[in-house]
Amino acid sequence: MPDVAAVARGRAARQYRRRELSAFDFIMTVLAPGENRPAPGPDLSVTVACSAPVDVSALLITASGKVRADTDFVFFNQPSAPGVVYRHGNGGPDVVDVRTAAVPADIDRVVVTASLDGRGPTTFASVGSLTATISGPSGTLTFPVSGLTTEAGVVCVEIYRRGGDWKVRAIGQGYDNGLAGIATAYGVNLDDPEPASAPAGGYAAAPNQPGHSGGNAAPNQPQPGGYPSAPNHPGFSPQQGAQPVHSDLFDPAHAEVNGQGIQKQGGKMVKVGLNGEVMARAGSMVAYQGDLQFQALGSGGIGRAIQQHLTGEGVPLMKVTGRGDLFLANSAADVHIIDLDGTDGLTINGSNVLAFDSSLRYDIGRVQGAAGYSSNAGLFNCVFTGRGRIAITTHGTPVVMNVDQPTFADPQAAVAWSSSLQTGIKRNDSFGLGRLMGRSTGEGTTLSFTGRGFVIVQPSELPPGGFIGGTGGGTQAGHSGGMFGGLLG
Repeated sequence: MPDVAAVARGRAARQYRRRELSAFDFIMTVLAPGENRPAPGPDLSVTVACSAPVDVSALLITASGKVRADTDFVFFNQPSAPGVVYRHGNGGPDVVDVRTAAVPADIDRVVVTASLDGRGPTTFASVGSLTATISGPSGTLTFPVSGLTTEAGVVCVEIYRRGGDWKVRAIGQGYDNGLAGIATAYGVNLDDPEPASAPAGGYAAAPNQPGHSGGNAAPNQPQPGGYPSAPNHPGFSPQQGAQPVHSDLFDPAHAEVNGQGIQKQGGKMVKVGLNGEVMARAGSMVAYQGDLQFQALGSGGIGRAIQQHLTGEGVPLMKVTGRGDLFLANSAADVHIIDLDGTDGLTINGSNVLAFDSSLRYDIGRVQGAAGYSSNAGLFNCVFTGRGRIAITTHGTPVVMNVDQPTFADPQAAVAWSSSLQTGIKRNDSFGLGRLMGRSTGEGTTLSFTGRGFVIVQPSELPPGGFIGGTGGGTQAGHSGGMFGGLLG
């Protein structure tokens, strides 16, 4: 006769296991592409894990399928929006937190994306795994993204309204042009506002210079056998009745230069006579007079923030507005002034940019044939176009080479060049030339230049911030040939 108690215990155990499996199925649900499920709670965390380095972002989308404004794009450089917060994984997967109760009423859905960040594979075809996991108080949904080939960015999942509730849908749609393509598809404006007009009347060229330098007369030289006599120099009296102070510092050669716009103040400083706005390297202000306001701009807009993140190139900018005099410098580097007349562009290492008129536009581009050198992305530089003035810095007195024959320069010494030039990379492996050149990077490569234009080369291979592997390179911008309104000051 069967043991009634044993039978009962076995039945209870089977029922418990069925309940346990049912609870597990509820807690961890794997989504197929296009499948949707109720959101597992009002407060959600979307974790995106990938076997390759990726950037995770989120977009707040209206019923029209677009963002309301660029502020609805949540990513590494803009980590929060109403109800949505991006959290860096600090070595682990990045996370997007969504508090559905705080999402604005006119937002129809929150889209979570992943894009390759340039440090590894260039497409998802060679990426092993990509998984989005949505966790909430009542369970977890997971979506393993598959089937990607040439794409560099993908929309993983979306959290959307349905009636009075929220649901989750697995998407898995890829974009060949990565994060920029995703942002553009959802209405994020990656273009910067149209630049302002060039200063009225332009800049006057200084005598005996190929371009305006704004320079000063050389200071008085000491007389043989001693110093110049005190009466030859103006004095400074801080208060009535005090003994005047005499010094060659008060020589007119050290006085402020006059004029509006960007002017060269001595050899290592720029003065901007400001009545409007100017763009300057963040942290380069050494003094100012008048009523000026300073606004940090990062790399100069969402589009360039994405480019700078992927390429390592860019200019950390601040916009200075108001009326007064602004003095700029960068680590006592030599300063030079270049005027662009709009017929050609200037390609320049971002670390050498000090200030420029807001009438100029700049983008980031790569040297032709540079993929695979220096970094996964290649060599990159900033390309300035339009009419206006730019102040650059060099480490030492540069040489300006006229490209009337094939020309080559060390990538760390080539500061800037005409954007109309064709550029490339030349390897110099034969006969150990790389070692003979004393390259600190250990790579026997040079930049090559052909066409019509000029190259500015400094007598140093180590500019502030470096040139290779994160702060500079070059481009062939595809502009027509032309001449600058001025050259070095």
